[in-house]
Amino acid sequence: MNRVCQLASCVTFLFLCSPTIAADDDRILSSIDARYEDTARIARTLWEYAEVGYQETRSSELLQQILQDEGFSIEAGVAGIPTAFVASYGEGGPVIGILAEYDALPGINQDASAVRSPIEGKSAGHACGHNLFGAGSIGAAIAVRHWLEESGNPGTVRLYGTPAEEGGSGKVYMVRAGLFDDVDIVLHWHASDRNSADADTTLANRSAKFRFKGISAHAAGAPENARSALDGVEAFNYMTNLMREHVPQETRIHYVITSGGSAPNVVPDFAEVFYYLRHPQATVVKELWTRIEAAAQAAALGTGTTVEWEIIHGNHPLLINEPLARMMDEKLREVGGISYTADEQKFAEEIYQTLQHPELPLGSQNEVQPFEMGLDFGSTDVGDVSMVVPTAGLNTATWVPGTPAHSWQSTAASGMTIGFKGAQVAAKTLALAAIELFENSDLRTAARSEFDKSIGDDFHYEALLGDRAPPLDYRK
Repeated sequence: MNRVCQLASCVTFLFLCSPTIAADDDRILSSIDARYEDTARIARTLWEYAEVGYQETRSSELLQQILQDEGFSIEAGVAGIPTAFVASYGEGGPVIGILAEYDALPGINQDASAVRSPIEGKSAGHACGHNLFGAGSIGAAIAVRHWLEESGNPGTVRLYGTPAEEGGSGKVYMVRAGLFDDVDIVLHWHASDRNSADADTTLANRSAKFRFKGISAHAAGAPENARSALDGVEAFNYMTNLMREHVPQETRIHYVITSGGSAPNVVPDFAEVFYYLRHPQATVVKELWTRIEAAAQAAALGTGTTVEWEIIHGNHPLLINEPLARMMDEKLREVGGISYTADEQKFAEEIYQTLQHPELPLGSQNEVQPFEMGLDFGSTDVGDVSMVVPTAGLNTATWVPGTPAHSWQSTAASGMTIGFKGAQVAAKTLALAAIELFENSDLRTAARSEFDKSIGDDFHYEALLGDRAPPLDYRK
């Protein structure tokens, strides 16, 4: 394939034109194709483990062992997290990091079936495709490791095993521990219903568990002697719901009552509610959070209870790096989309019938979506990585087009060949992007310049979750 840049891109981003010949890319892509069965096996094994945040013991050990067998040096249990690790191969710079996730979501259980089929006795599932994230990133890192050895190029490829992305902010603790301080560029990807390398920012967020304490008594026999902790939670929720009219429109507030009592005839002396607050700007999240805390205190005062809260996680928004994003888009287009077999097409058609208002048609998995820059209303701890090192990512069609994340349909596709093929597309794209970055010093310089400009001279990284230790039991 001719790797000459499009004229418009070359005018703005001259550094995207690389001297690497297409034959090199073909060898890399072929090496990843040769590992398809390994990628599928890893993805399926992680899918079956379905371990939630900070409890991904078997998942982490599996990935570490595979990388160790490939000659990577492993540093396990980093940043005070038993399931976090860093795997490195090579010497000196440049240092290119690749992120890998592997935590599942609680409560979303589904077999790899096109009809709703929960697996008996299973309490979690890979509804966000992090089993694919882990497997695809491993495939890319291994391909780059062999390229470094065979080409003789200097540099280090580093695979970051990052636990608890789903509400646990594992990467934030790794950033806070300085594990990215010597990295030149970080690459990541995510499971999705489409192939895209958009330069999208995300929402900053913060979460906390608010715990109200009251006084128990018989709800009918002596209610005057009781102070209901659940009343405190409900008053708190009422006030925060009133806030929704008086916050910036991009704000998102959501909660679940995680403990509200055990029996109606016992006034509960303990109740807990778990809150998320999001906004595109971290500064606004901080400002709105003071109002959330004030509402909790007011609710406790008004109900005669007390309240304490524990910050669980907090993420900065993704910092867009346009030079890197455009390079990633170029590599994704070189790799291309995903083709279904007859069996996969049948599976996809059945899944598609279960979706509510799908945004994309069947067949779009073959395509790469147009490059855009915008806002994604999700949140990710990759945002904190992007605040300390230039970062770029992509999405691949691991799920049937139109499938939302955190659904039984995404869980199903993440456990079968449609998901595995999407992980292969990600592995190929990440490998090509990493090799481009090893060879193209102009691109690395441009990415750093863009990063420095975006971050500003006065920026000082501060984790939105404060100085708390990793909440290793937050899913227990």
